[in-house]
Amino acid sequence: MAVHEHPHRSSGFHLPTFRRNGSASDGAVTAATTTTTTARAYAFASLRLVTGFVFLWAFLDKTFGFGYATPSGKGWIDGGSPTKGFLSGVAAGPMESTFHDWAGAGWANWLFMLGLLGVGVALVAGVALRLAAVAGTAMMALMWIAEWPPAKHLSDGTLSMSSNPFADYHLIYAIVLIALAAAGAGATWGLGKLWATVPVVRDHNWLR
Repeated sequence: MAVHEHPHRSSGFHLPTFRRNGSASDGAVTAATTTTTTARAYAFASLRLVTGFVFLWAFLDKTFGFGYATPSGKGWIDGGSPTKGFLSGVAAGPMESTFHDWAGAGWANWLFMLGLLGVGVALVAGVALRLAAVAGTAMMALMWIAEWPPAKHLSDGTLSMSSNPFADYHLIYAIVLIALAAAGAGATWGLGKLWATVPVVRDHNWLR
């Protein structure tokens, strides 16, 4: 009797169930991974678009004087200077006198405005994110130095009112730009995939 019952106790009868459970588990893991990847792509795409709008809006407001940060009639097209007010107001840091010399200079105005426009368009379109990260980070670094958060006092001795000696919004923007480029965030809601097929871009990864 024991000999006849032994096959029935074999684990072979449980293998089909085990395999089905394994397949279902694998499918669930795959679905979860796909969902997470998709959510991450949409999150980065949203961050890219919002950040791009920040740069584009700064360019448009400084160019046309919409009455927000730039008063009406004081836009670049009206003869105003996009850099004079900010750079001439620098009152701390190792480059204070240098920024004063740059304030209102034609080359400074053009570089600053082209930087805002270029980074903004690249982010919104989802193309050339690596170039945008380099240019945008350079701009943010210069603006960080201009505001010089580490200073407790300005050059005239008054309190700087710095809220943080290191991490401010310029640093955050720079990190966001680098993260977007590293994540290849232009593929979702952008032209990143099409941009990558352009021959010169395909041959030179740093243009992506």
